[in-house]
Amino acid sequence: MSNASDTINNKTNNFRPNVGIILGSGLGGFADQVEDAQVISYEKLEGFPEVGVAGHNGQLVLGTVGKQRVAVCQGRAHYYEHGDATAMKPLVRTLKEIGCEILIITNAAGSLLEEAPAGSAMLITDHINFTGVSPLFNESGNDRFVDLSEAYDAKLLSQLRNIANDKGLKLHEGTYIWFSGPHFETPAEINMAKVMGADAVGMSTVPEVILARQAKMRVAVLSNITNLAAGLNATPLSHEQTMANAEQGAATIQVLITELLENNQL
Repeated sequence: MSNASDTINNKTNNFRPNVGIILGSGLGGFADQVEDAQVISYEKLEGFPEVGVAGHNGQLVLGTVGKQRVAVCQGRAHYYEHGDATAMKPLVRTLKEIGCEILIITNAAGSLLEEAPAGSAMLITDHINFTGVSPLFNESGNDRFVDLSEAYDAKLLSQLRNIANDKGLKLHEGTYIWFSGPHFETPAEINMAKVMGADAVGMSTVPEVILARQAKMRVAVLSNITNLAAGLNATPLSHEQTMANAEQGAATIQVLITELLENNQL
């Protein structure tokens, strides 16, 4: 067990969550739904990221939502902050160590689909790692050769689709492409991404998915669409725009996750 796991176990009397949730920009408010919450600052957890992006609080919230015991991570590290693809490794592995068998990830993303404008929610069904880097660089042993052919759990995807249908919520689906950032993409790069089969673009998430699959965790990802990608809209891209639009899609995503956690058959 890591020092971070020991700290969590000591502070929570060995609370064992079964679902980990990583919250992206605009989704931090989801943690308010956690009942009997115990909050631990990332600063107290060895190896956890130093959060340096607006919209990320930097704390772990443990408790229950619906029928599930959860560990909610408010904030993540991004590759562009230090050029380190391994930055989320301690966090993801700690979630596994304390009991999480499922990882739900949210992010803010740009849409390559005109039918999925700002304020939409997108269920991610696959990804393209355009950065060419991996959080598993420099590891040894055969478990570094992670099978990503079914990176996104079919059962969780089906359950989220059913929830959206039952609630009358519009849920787009697509492939997420990971660019390193922090600069936004050029129109030419977005055109290339569309040719490659991407539907949403962002600067996070893929390292967490790779790490979670290495740990045999089941994964689901929901993207909060905050803008149309470069060249698809006349509005200049900025992080301020991302934050301004984040609340619209966040409401849909919060309903989807909450309803999923009400299910005792995850």
